[in-house]
Amino acid sequence: MGAPQIDAVEGMALRVLIIDGYTDEPAGLGVPPYIDVYPRYMAGAVWKHDPSAEVLYKTIDEVRQDPNGVAAISSSSDLSVLVAGVTVPGKYLGGAPATARDAVSLPRILSSKHTAICGPAVRFGFGRGGGSTTEIPRELRSLYEFLISGDPETVLYDLLSDGFHARADIDAVRPNENSINDFAARGAKIIEQHPCYPAGLICEVETFRGCPRSLCGGCSFCTEPLHGTPDFRSVSGIAKEIAALHSAGALNFRLGRQPDLLIYGTKDQNETPVPNPGAVRRLFKSVRKAAPALKVLHIDNINPATILNHPDAAEEALKAIVEYHTPGDVAAMGVESADPEVIRKNNLKIYPDGVIFAISMVNGIGSERGENGMPHLLPGINFVYGLPGETKRTYEANLELMKNVLEMGLMVRRINMRQVMVMPSTRMSSFGDHLARKHRQLFLRHKAAMRSQVDEPMLKRVLPTWTVLRGLRTELAEGRITWARQLGSYPVLVGIQKTMAPGLVTDVVVVSHGPRSVGALPVPIKVNNMSLRELEAIPGIGSRRAATLIRHRPYRNADEIRAGLDDPSLLDAIIQLIEFT
Repeated sequence: MGAPQIDAVEGMALRVLIIDGYTDEPAGLGVPPYIDVYPRYMAGAVWKHDPSAEVLYKTIDEVRQDPNGVAAISSSSDLSVLVAGVTVPGKYLGGAPATARDAVSLPRILSSKHTAICGPAVRFGFGRGGGSTTEIPRELRSLYEFLISGDPETVLYDLLSDGFHARADIDAVRPNENSINDFAARGAKIIEQHPCYPAGLICEVETFRGCPRSLCGGCSFCTEPLHGTPDFRSVSGIAKEIAALHSAGALNFRLGRQPDLLIYGTKDQNETPVPNPGAVRRLFKSVRKAAPALKVLHIDNINPATILNHPDAAEEALKAIVEYHTPGDVAAMGVESADPEVIRKNNLKIYPDGVIFAISMVNGIGSERGENGMPHLLPGINFVYGLPGETKRTYEANLELMKNVLEMGLMVRRINMRQVMVMPSTRMSSFGDHLARKHRQLFLRHKAAMRSQVDEPMLKRVLPTWTVLRGLRTELAEGRITWARQLGSYPVLVGIQKTMAPGLVTDVVVVSHGPRSVGALPVPIKVNNMSLRELEAIPGIGSRRAATLIRHRPYRNADEIRAGLDDPSLLDAIIQLIEFT
């Protein structure tokens, strides 16, 4: 006999509403322009249960903008489910993750037969930001019928299969990583309902779950070791998901949701396993074959200690990534701290000399500039503050490390500094967030020093003046500045000196630098149509020369525009980018 069917709303096929509250975890991101695996896997579970079911997807931002519309959808649905949870603090341009207040207020507009909430928020709670502990609002248990603390797709499939009568185990977890392959492929088409679809959407793709350092307890604050040792998805399973996403219109992918991509497919069973470069190469080659028209293929985390302990195998794996990926990629490294005492007390991975070695290797392999204007692959450095053993010396050591990186002529794409969020079930839960709260002002001063003394000169090195960046998407206009980014891992924020509509694709040339962003002008540079403010943004031009250029317009060629300047060499670097029509 087949599985019992859920009692659908009378006269209608099975209908499920998925509300994406966005997720951000140590090994996964789902804030636009990213879509994480949770809504895709859950949609796949519904369609595996009933291929004719209707699955509707809404983001939490869409709920805020049109609560009545979402209420109407929910009223005719069998199930409404919210996925939410941020377990690492961040700042987001593309969307605002669901808060505890959102989760508590949402049931007021949900009138489906059944309601559920799932994701990291149920397992770990809602964080209030860096330097905080997380909490699960008590009201949730009475507001939602199901608080799914297990793997949402596994629990949802069981709930649907037993018709919500047997009350499936809401703590159930998938038996293994390859058990999600069917859900992942079936749920791919849900991306068609995402506001960023198609060209502006990045699909986060899971490669494995678990951390080898769970064998030694893992880092004190991290939740990934709670999954145990690594369980790898098969190359074929990942490729089938990529092919399904690509068939649904996906063009941009990030191989993430793991703590160290370099060890994908390793057969080594210890806390610092030897990379399997052949498996990494097969993975990337299969992705390229499954999505031949892809535009972005990036990665997320790598462990710098893997590079230090196994340099030859790590180098081969990194070269395979650079061979098949797209430029502008970032290898996020969890350095966490350069203070030996903090490293020791929190069982961290690597000491400063090892960090320098890892940064140097990635630079040696990935620093060549690609067709989009960005270096192929650069490190991204993560620091965590508020850990046991932290003192004023910790802040000095972290700043000193990054100054050394700068002085050595190396490049990093970005430095991420955050105060710890204390997660239940981690060793930090017994220590708490008191040190982070105590050091809050010290942290803010340190952050400002890192931005001015390291970030800004580093950004000038990564993106020198006159660098042409291609394929940026405009996201937000503020006054006369339009903020835009390339799609990918940790893209550079670019302030274009012109008001532009969101969603446009443009090329730019870099003309100025800040600690966290660059200023730019669209290319080609249409000198006969540019405003005074745009002309002033060209290095060396200034207000007087800009006014002179405007006064003598229009220009028909390079000689005419040079003749209008007291120093014709000012435009030498960009003369090939100027359009005179």
